[in-house]
Amino acid sequence: MSGHDSKYFSTTKKGEIPELKEELNSQHRDKRKDAVKKVIAAMTVGKDVSSLFTDVVNCMQTENLELKKLVYLYLINYAKSQPDLAILAVNTFVKDSQDPNPLIRALAVRTMGCIRVDKITEYLCDPLQRCLKDDDPYVRKTAAVCVAKLYDINAELVEDRGFLESLKDLISDNNPMVVANAVAALAEIQEHSSRPIFEITSHTLSKLLTALNECTEWGQVFILDALSRYKAADAREAENIVERITPRLQHANCAVVLSAVKMILLQMELISSTDVVRNLCKKMAPPLVTLLSAEPEIQYVALRNINLIVQKRPTILAHEIKVFFCKYNDPIYVKMEKLEIMIKLASDRNIDQVLLEFKEYATEVDVDFVRRAVRAIGRCAIKLDRAAERCISVLLELIKIKVNYVVQEAIIVIKDIFRRYPNMYESIIATLCESLDTLDEPEAKASMIWIIGEYAERIDNADELLESFLESFPEEPPQVQLQLLTATVKLFLKKPTEGPQQMIQVVLNNATVETDNPDLRDRAYIYWRLLSTDPEAAKDVVLAEKPVISDDSNQLDPSLLDELLANIATLSSVYHKPPDAFVTRAKTASQRTEDEDYPDGNEKGYSANVGDGGASPSTSSSSVPYTAARQPSPAQVMPAPASPVPDLLGDLIGLDNNAIVPADQPAMPSGPPLPILLPASTGQGLQISAQLARQDGQIFYSLMFENNSQITLDGFMIQFNKNSFGLAAAGPLQVPPLAPGAAARTLLPMVLFQNMSPGPPSSLLQVAVKNNQQPVWYFNDKILLHVFFSEDGRMERTSFLEVRSLFHIALAYCGTKLSKPYIMKDHTAE
Repeated sequence: MSGHDSKYFSTTKKGEIPELKEELNSQHRDKRKDAVKKVIAAMTVGKDVSSLFTDVVNCMQTENLELKKLVYLYLINYAKSQPDLAILAVNTFVKDSQDPNPLIRALAVRTMGCIRVDKITEYLCDPLQRCLKDDDPYVRKTAAVCVAKLYDINAELVEDRGFLESLKDLISDNNPMVVANAVAALAEIQEHSSRPIFEITSHTLSKLLTALNECTEWGQVFILDALSRYKAADAREAENIVERITPRLQHANCAVVLSAVKMILLQMELISSTDVVRNLCKKMAPPLVTLLSAEPEIQYVALRNINLIVQKRPTILAHEIKVFFCKYNDPIYVKMEKLEIMIKLASDRNIDQVLLEFKEYATEVDVDFVRRAVRAIGRCAIKLDRAAERCISVLLELIKIKVNYVVQEAIIVIKDIFRRYPNMYESIIATLCESLDTLDEPEAKASMIWIIGEYAERIDNADELLESFLESFPEEPPQVQLQLLTATVKLFLKKPTEGPQQMIQVVLNNATVETDNPDLRDRAYIYWRLLSTDPEAAKDVVLAEKPVISDDSNQLDPSLLDELLANIATLSSVYHKPPDAFVTRAKTASQRTEDEDYPDGNEKGYSANVGDGGASPSTSSSSVPYTAARQPSPAQVMPAPASPVPDLLGDLIGLDNNAIVPADQPAMPSGPPLPILLPASTGQGLQISAQLARQDGQIFYSLMFENNSQITLDGFMIQFNKNSFGLAAAGPLQVPPLAPGAAARTLLPMVLFQNMSPGPPSSLLQVAVKNNQQPVWYFNDKILLHVFFSEDGRMERTSFLEVRSLFHIALAYCGTKLSKPYIMKDHTAE
């Protein structure tokens, strides 16, 4: 639609659908075109115009390219909801795929790929096969992307019809854009396939590097990303690859520059010559600096990537620290990133410049930025031994300006400096003590109290200073209370005089009697018992030498850093998280899932309740204690399924692609799939699937634990709330420690009539599970009635009498109304 077509969005006519229907069937071509535009406008603003499907499809038979595009757009939107009618358009699609106009041929095959209807997919193969070998490069490049879409819909069909081989042939195409689209499609398919499909050889490498020079900017990005997965055979080949990629550093597109930097960084790992590496570092600096002259949003993305690069190779930008100095009009998110990089690039050679900048930032009006700047000065002091004294001088100057939040932040970082350089800068404590009255933030108070307690023997009035804080002990936050407790104990051990003795009695009494904080109370009891039984042992514990700290708060783990560097120029490098941490992959449409066979998610067709992590604990309380799993478990442990990844290829030529991509499903533990009751998103990475089951005449609770968090989980316990059937655990829950990415399946024996709840019958089973690392998780399950019935229908008389009452409960639950008393026949005598 053109800019003059806004009138189609402003209609207020009554009976709009009948009028549109009439116009769509008009004999006048212009009138039909205007009607289709109105339909598209209505569809765009959310109106349901699916009833016009047949009439719009009739407008496909036209030579007007604009009208044909509009009809195809309508088809893509409504084909899923009208699959039987969508088949009417197939003949036109097939005919258009052989049209003399290459634009129409490409449009037809692209639209058929976007219509995710199985019936149409069957007819797509022949036109797609022709278009992959079309004379026109525009048609070939469109068909290449369509193969990736078709693979998403039906992977087996793509492999059986030889489309993958056709795609690989396109890598040798003489048109660079066709090569780029073929590479993008193959890379997408490879990402979601378990077997090797797209392997770059030395022969393929040469063709891709040749096409790189003539591609569009996004084609270059796709080729560079594909090349980044190629590992050179030796240092010489790596140097040759880098030499041919280096010109991309001068490209105007930021994505091309970052992709080229990623490729060079990866190849540099194989280059042994220090001179070559040094020259490459010099070549990468100017393009990275140039990125910082772009818009703020691009600056931010560039800075997040540079943050990773300088952690791996700080020499690249070691001489360019001035470009990271903050400008007055920089957005706050850009300023914060620049601060981080300046800290990483700070050295003995440039620390004076950096400190001058930080001191200037500490006088600005943005409170968060000022705090970060003051903290940056402290981090530089911890990082650089020789510069520590200069950093402290700057901090003392900032304290003298008497701005409250600056003073408090300075005290926090000075506490860390004392930890880093013990017994070196205690002369400034007197200056810090002058600001005691202005402290009102918990972290600043806790830091000052730590300083007083740590150096109590050197502060003459340490008892008076601590006493000023003790007056408000009950009202202080836990962070301050814990520091006050420890500092008072330190004071008593260093100066066991009458004043500290009285103070320690008051503090220990408050911390054990007047508080409900378990951490504070436990620490106070430990101190109390230590002091009362063995004061010398207390000294060894409380006054022990502390490990020297270092500034590694923003340093990434080397393995994570390498993974992020391999994902430069993607969201992963902006989030500083691996793709699996924030990307999920859906199942391929061609795979049959258990949910398709059993709509309710399990074999028997019973509904599964998804656990709600926010369920009230009061609804899951029970008189049955937790059963702790302390013994080794026979449960099977295996790696959890890998986090899936979505379709990142998209549509290179402008159409929306909501494709679902295939996932590599690892083998699951034996047994039928269990309904998920506590999803990983609710359980902080812990996923629990469970269901009642019956085996060999015994009722079990079958559980599957999957650890998708970053820590090992152990000490699993379970508790069942009172329920209508009195179900309770017959033994301990045996689950071994779960490492990150591991899963375990176990059977928990259950007993009946141990945990009965009053009130009307209910099929609800409320469960609570906890472990040593996480809070208690609450979720609801449904009691399956068939687990109470004997497999062969025979049972002992006593068991029969118990089950008969159970049967009547089940009838009540089912709401069964009997016209006469129902009597279960006693088969025990037969």
